[in-house]
Amino acid sequence: MKKGNKFGIHRVIEPEGVLPQPAWRIDNTMEIYDNEILIDVQTLNIDSASFTQIEEESGGDLKKIEARIKEIVAERGKHHNPVTGSGGMLTGTVEKIGPALQKSDLKVGDRIATLVSLSLTPLRIDKIKEIKKDIDQVHIEGKAILFESGIYAKLPTDMEDTLALAVLDVAGAAAQTAKLVKPGDTVLIIGAGGKSGLLCVHEAKKRAGITGKVIGMGHSNKSTERIEELGLADVVLQGDATKPVEILEMIEKVTDGKLADVVINNVNIPNTELSSIMATKDDGKIYFFSMATSFTKAALGAEGIGKDVEMIIGNGYTKGHAAISLEILRENSKLREIFERLYV
Repeated sequence: MKKGNKFGIHRVIEPEGVLPQPAWRIDNTMEIYDNEILIDVQTLNIDSASFTQIEEESGGDLKKIEARIKEIVAERGKHHNPVTGSGGMLTGTVEKIGPALQKSDLKVGDRIATLVSLSLTPLRIDKIKEIKKDIDQVHIEGKAILFESGIYAKLPTDMEDTLALAVLDVAGAAAQTAKLVKPGDTVLIIGAGGKSGLLCVHEAKKRAGITGKVIGMGHSNKSTERIEELGLADVVLQGDATKPVEILEMIEKVTDGKLADVVINNVNIPNTELSSIMATKDDGKIYFFSMATSFTKAALGAEGIGKDVEMIIGNGYTKGHAAISLEILRENSKLREIFERLYV
């Protein structure tokens, strides 16, 4: 059996010398190296920004969406959307474990969710069985490889797989919110009606406490209604985050001109950077969880309006993020009810 590199560099085809995530193409043959895990894949949870882009490109046609997903994987050896640069995650069953792998808690037959992006995961799709475009999930027959450095979570036994997958796909957002929000903070969550946004509303309210204020903003009627149904946001707004001046006026009104201490951006479309920046007070913090975020637009946008804010890239991983996010559903019955309605 061939020896593999911890970070999966041995799978990179082009360009040579880079890691699997930024690589254009990787080897997706399913003969494992000595430190890899072979997974029998059941479901892909496509990143929201990526799925939205593919759906728009395909005009919403399921056959065209299926063809585009297959095309990306065939071309790149992974599901790495060349437009958005993002991927998603998957669930499946452990089929084989390389003998050199030191992951003592994992055994053949375990059902897991990978907590690393599909944009770096060797993937082979044999058949697409169903596309659930309302929740960005694709049921397939196929195989995938998890590298030695790859993180994962065993699927919980107290909730449906599709529910756990929806939560684990955005686990980093709520866990990072827990780290960023302090008692008494005014927190604006843009895209608060989506799956990551709703988890963030829960965590922001928990951390800001009774002296803080949580503002939940949705774009569509449905997303705004979900924020209201959850009942945790102190203020619920409906707005278009691609229109920064309008958003600034709305936030000034509900904060008496003080703006937000922390802004969490969860949207899945481009051009919302300046709305986040303008809604944040000087010396405040912005967490860009969205994969549609442009670093250039954020950095130059803040400079252009003379705004001194701390901007944090949405690292999808933080210690304990899977456990934190799954526990949110266990402790918040209303949130779980909403998620079960959407994802089960």
